[in-house]
Amino acid sequence: MSKTAFEEALKKLEESVERLESGDLPLEEALSCFESGVRNAQLCRKALQDVESRVELLLKDKDGNLTLKAMPEDE
Repeated sequence: MSKTAFEEALKKLEESVERLESGDLPLEEALSCFESGVRNAQLCRKALQDVESRVELLLKDKDGNLTLKAMPEDE
């Protein structure tokens, strides 16, 4: 997922939350909005997990010193 796609999914998720919190939606529209929010939350979670797996890790060695280790890149 590209940065733009992540930001778009996050924006749509925030919009869904705002609409649901307003409490002014009919039941069917609220359900549809909730389902959309869940899908966008899943997209955001997956994107964050993908990024996390590529981020460099700070690891402590046996003496407690921090060392930097790059994660191997996929593809």
